[in-house]
Amino acid sequence: MLEVSHLTTVFDLASGPAPAVDDVSFEVRPGETLGLVGESGSGKSVTALSIMRLVQPPGRISGGSIRFKGRELLALPEAEMREVRGAGIALIFQEPMTALNPVFRIGDQVAETMLAHGRVSRRDARARAVELLGAVRMPDPAARARDYPHQLSGGMRQRVLIAMAIACKPSLVIADEPTTALDVTIQAEILDLLREMKSAFNLSLLLITHDLGVVAETADRVAVMYAGRIVEHGPVREIFRDPKHPYTRGLLASRPGVARGQRLRAIDGTVPVLGALPAGCAFHPRCPDRFEPCNSAPPPEFAVGEGHGARCYLHDGHQAPAIRRPAERAAR
Repeated sequence: MLEVSHLTTVFDLASGPAPAVDDVSFEVRPGETLGLVGESGSGKSVTALSIMRLVQPPGRISGGSIRFKGRELLALPEAEMREVRGAGIALIFQEPMTALNPVFRIGDQVAETMLAHGRVSRRDARARAVELLGAVRMPDPAARARDYPHQLSGGMRQRVLIAMAIACKPSLVIADEPTTALDVTIQAEILDLLREMKSAFNLSLLLITHDLGVVAETADRVAVMYAGRIVEHGPVREIFRDPKHPYTRGLLASRPGVARGQRLRAIDGTVPVLGALPAGCAFHPRCPDRFEPCNSAPPPEFAVGEGHGARCYLHDGHQAPAIRRPAERAAR
């Protein structure tokens, strides 16, 4: 469905181009959900904007390939790319209050999505908008269609974005942190709704999140992103059961409830600043398993299982030391 190969997106700073997405490759297969996971600032949202060709200056896509159903999106004229946005690939933005226009009614905004792609006549657009709001479980959809965004709750606004995303029956939906600003019960409802819409409309889903619980519930495969690079990818069950990259291990260990009665385990240090990445593996200053090659060159991807890859020198049999036991890492 979607094949991203060696994608690089940079921001032109005074000090020179700074990569926010650095040589990223992944694919989304028909009918599956791929989870893209990482801390804030790791490049997840910039990846989504790059796929949609919505990166604004001083950002720019400097290299790589994005193929959707065999078409190279980076080579399309802007007029053809506008046809892909919404009708072929839909994006659910992270913050619905800023994604929705505050001066237009909800029904008009959902209808505009269909009118922009010529899917319905203007006469039918409003009725179809109410139907879509009902499909995403909006209470009293006809009344809500006459409301403005500020009159809706956060969960309702998120449902509006989902209705807009499915309005033109796209093949792929990119959901960028769709549950971040919602309370726990509403998060569960939105995730259930995404799963329902995916099944009903036979969608593929690229789910961007920092919440590993959301990934465990929803995704078929997962790609873990750090400092603009994908450091591990593979089937969800395999990565949760046996993570192969120290960063993935740190994320899983920091989940609440992993070790009951003990303090939360945090990953030492912070995500490096854009434009000031350390040499070699970007994670090596925070890594408990680092050794000599880690600070010299970014590691290539090593196959560590069926459909499972990790960018870590620990899996290079020619130069990796024995992995220290958890007690030894803690003592260090």
